[in-house]
Amino acid sequence: MPELPEVETIKRALIPVLQNCQVNSAFVGRENLRWPLPKDLAKRLTSRYFTHLTRRGKYILMFMDSDEVLLLHLGMSGSVRIHQQKPNLGKHDHFMLEMLAAKGDGKLSYVVLNDPRRFGWIDLFAESAIDSHKLLAKMGPEPLGNKFSVMHLQEALNGRSGPIKNALLNQALVAGIGNIYASEILFLAGISPRRKAENIAGRRAERLTAAIVKTLRAAIEDGGTSLRDHVQPGGEIGYFVQRLAVYGRAGKPCSKCSSTIKIIIQSGRSSFYCSRCQR
Repeated sequence: MPELPEVETIKRALIPVLQNCQVNSAFVGRENLRWPLPKDLAKRLTSRYFTHLTRRGKYILMFMDSDEVLLLHLGMSGSVRIHQQKPNLGKHDHFMLEMLAAKGDGKLSYVVLNDPRRFGWIDLFAESAIDSHKLLAKMGPEPLGNKFSVMHLQEALNGRSGPIKNALLNQALVAGIGNIYASEILFLAGISPRRKAENIAGRRAERLTAAIVKTLRAAIEDGGTSLRDHVQPGGEIGYFVQRLAVYGRAGKPCSKCSSTIKIIIQSGRSSFYCSRCQR
């Protein structure tokens, strides 16, 4: 599933073709993806302008001049492509926006959502309903935002007896972190994925907070991690995969101490770590 860095990369790529631009037409190829799509979605989008785009956790929010918000969730295998010529849509291309350039020169561009497994979703709702939206209402702070701090992290983890790896994946505690980056963050912080979340305090909490910010920022700079499905809207791959220290490296030597990277399963998810470097 695309995580915060991949979604941020996509959002940034979409801004030039969506922000202050008009929807010339919209194509909706299915009535549902993970959940039913909004009724009359194509009609409601046509002729509207996007005023600005933001990201919340793993979701892209596209604000419109109709005081509505178009929400995009990429699910497990979703990807977005931007085309300068009208593309021939494939079997898994479920949604397309035909956009008029902001310059008013009549130039068109095409934004296509491809989702083979159909775990993604598109929603269109009133801007006033953002805080109560079922996907957004209970989300924790943005880890790269001003509300995220050592103090917040310690308070969020206080009393949680489960492993810290699982806590990092809890979107109600911190928004946007997924399985790949949780493993990388814990390695950078020198914390075992088995350690109880409630035991993360003091210097450990400081190291973990710093590792979250540093890892996510580095991944955004590299355009995310391309393992299976993530491709940037322009067709580029994400290069953070070259920086992965533990994820997907079970059986290989640790880059710090040369011990063998281990893998365990926690709540059905793979956790990669170095038992010598991470305590």
